[in-house]
Amino acid sequence: MKVIIAAAGTGGHINPALAIANKIKQEEPNSKIVFIGTDRGLENDLVPRAGYELKTIDAYGFNRKISIDNIKKIYKTFKSIKQVKKIIEEVKPDIMIGTGGYICVPVGLAASKKSVPIVLHESNAFPGVAIKILSKKANTILLGFEDAKKRIPKAKNIVVVGNPTKVKKLNLTQKQKEDIINKIGLNTNKPILLVFGGSQGAQRINESLINIINEHLNTNYQIIWATGPNQYDEIKSKLKSLNISINNIKDVKILPYIYNMEEVMNCADLVVSRSGAMTITEISVVGKPSIFIPFPYATENHQEYNARVLENVNAAKIILDSKLDEKILNSTINEIINDKSKMEEMGKNAHKVSIKDVEDKIYVELCNILRTEKP
Repeated sequence: MKVIIAAAGTGGHINPALAIANKIKQEEPNSKIVFIGTDRGLENDLVPRAGYELKTIDAYGFNRKISIDNIKKIYKTFKSIKQVKKIIEEVKPDIMIGTGGYICVPVGLAASKKSVPIVLHESNAFPGVAIKILSKKANTILLGFEDAKKRIPKAKNIVVVGNPTKVKKLNLTQKQKEDIINKIGLNTNKPILLVFGGSQGAQRINESLINIINEHLNTNYQIIWATGPNQYDEIKSKLKSLNISINNIKDVKILPYIYNMEEVMNCADLVVSRSGAMTITEISVVGKPSIFIPFPYATENHQEYNARVLENVNAAKIILDSKLDEKILNSTINEIINDKSKMEEMGKNAHKVSIKDVEDKIYVELCNILRTEKP
């Protein structure tokens, strides 16, 4: 199978694409898979790190406000269709896969003009603009949530498959957990709190964590905190202004990004994060209790909607961004982390929500399309 995959910007778009690519390689080791992204996003790190080729185009995300800068971005993005056509002529793909975001528009339009079958995957309950733009041209749209169906009325074919993720539930021994945590620089004597805000970080969460650290509130737990690459230096500077060295904090390890998230999440006792679709998916797959602070400016407030999925089955607590501070966060953390039976129950409830065999279902759909499209 020859495949081009459009995935750029954040881990929420790139990691599902990598999970799909890995499944294709697992089933068909001789497959040729080429990712298309930009020279600015996380794809420049994550895609080569995963062993895949990345080709970049000059495409941009843009908002709905009219401005000179926005018009320039729109022009460059549509002009990049020519770049994609050249890639298609070189790779000669059997199929194009897109996992949402602005990069899908030029790649999808080029694929359509070159008669390459298109498969899109939407992880959120509220489909993004790119998915809506391409909904008529896509052979199949795969969804992470059933609720997204009604919001893509013009799609030819829709299949709910769940969200693909590289993160799996691991049956780690206590020794394996100790080794993973010790390598990070902590130990297993106290519960582990895993904190992240997505690949771009989360300002309000970060501010609350700085105050928790500065006020020494985390006496009952240790913290593994991924700040997001864009905010690491800023947080390092803020901590320094408080006479705190980012590399030398008792019971705290701060990282720009966690590359072995599967291992770390399986070792954690509780997760604090935003509530993007992939975060919800990963937490439910691993089966961990969580505290969500939904991003309040997400389109149609979809992050809060995502978080309610786990809150409604008693697997998560929600703190609205406007209500968040270090005291409320620390109190909610202690409420859960000091009750082992509660943590266990919440984790089991989260795992019940996870959709099984997601990558298998996606691979079946890819094969169905290729079978149908063959002359």
